[in-house]
Amino acid sequence: MITGPCLIVQPIHAAGLDRLRAAGLEPRPARGTDAETLARDVEGCVAVITRNTGFPAEAIAAASDLRVIGVHGTGTDHVAKAAATEAGIVVVNTPGANAVSVAEQTLALIFALAKALPGADRSVRQGDDTFKFTTRLVELAGLTLGLVGFGAIGQTTARLGSALGLRVLAYGPSRPETDFATAGALRATSVEAVLAEADIVSLHLPLTASTRQLIGRAQLARMKPGAFLINTSRGGLIDEAALVEALEAGTIAGAGLDVTAQEPLPPGHPLARQDRVILTPHVGGSTEAALIRTAETAAARVIDVLAGRHPGGLVNPEVWDQRRRA
Repeated sequence: MITGPCLIVQPIHAAGLDRLRAAGLEPRPARGTDAETLARDVEGCVAVITRNTGFPAEAIAAASDLRVIGVHGTGTDHVAKAAATEAGIVVVNTPGANAVSVAEQTLALIFALAKALPGADRSVRQGDDTFKFTTRLVELAGLTLGLVGFGAIGQTTARLGSALGLRVLAYGPSRPETDFATAGALRATSVEAVLAEADIVSLHLPLTASTRQLIGRAQLARMKPGAFLINTSRGGLIDEAALVEALEAGTIAGAGLDVTAQEPLPPGHPLARQDRVILTPHVGGSTEAALIRTAETAAARVIDVLAGRHPGGLVNPEVWDQRRRA
């Protein structure tokens, strides 16, 4: 029987907690998400499950019993992976568990921009009967949806977009041709090709040193003036100052962002003052179905590691043979 505390850095669905308990683990909620608090709370824990807060090196250094860090979701940019690997701690994540919900959020933001839904709602509430005569509305069928990144979420977005009559152009250099054919997408040769050709550009990449601020002034200038930019991945993929400039200059027509570089977005942030930006608070993967699936998957992968079974979603495979054991 696996035993020991599992620190829950941020709340996860009860289904995941139940799975931990059934395996003999004791879920222990963190009292805060700052490094100092986590370093105290992780003492004696054999496992951690975290979400977008990640897990810092300071807490890893204090975690003498820790054997595995489970990430509820795909992004591991806020986990100190080098420190974990050096300490022999396995890091696992759950790519694909929330793919349908995040892809649906992507389409929701596209629809909201194309149909100007926030402004339409305000016009009705305010009795403004000029809205329909003065606002640009967009029919999506026949337009080109450009995807930058073609993992589980990108491929699911492609299938949904194709079903709507969008022409899908995707950049994913490491993906086999069968992924594009199955998802109904054309293969792009570069990010630049997607930016120049797409009417809607949607980002589906992890945040790494090479992708940070991938979309900056030069990239925004390549987009069509009537194009929309969508980001449901990581806020750091976009140079937000450059995006504000592009929106104010009319370089692009609008943006739909479920993520921002700083979350939550500070009050008065320039993005929040842009009428042509639709903001949602990183909720793409927060549907009930996705939360259950992701929590259960994260718990199952943590349990696998503690039981000595090679897990899915292994982020640092180089540590496996040298990992900490009970």
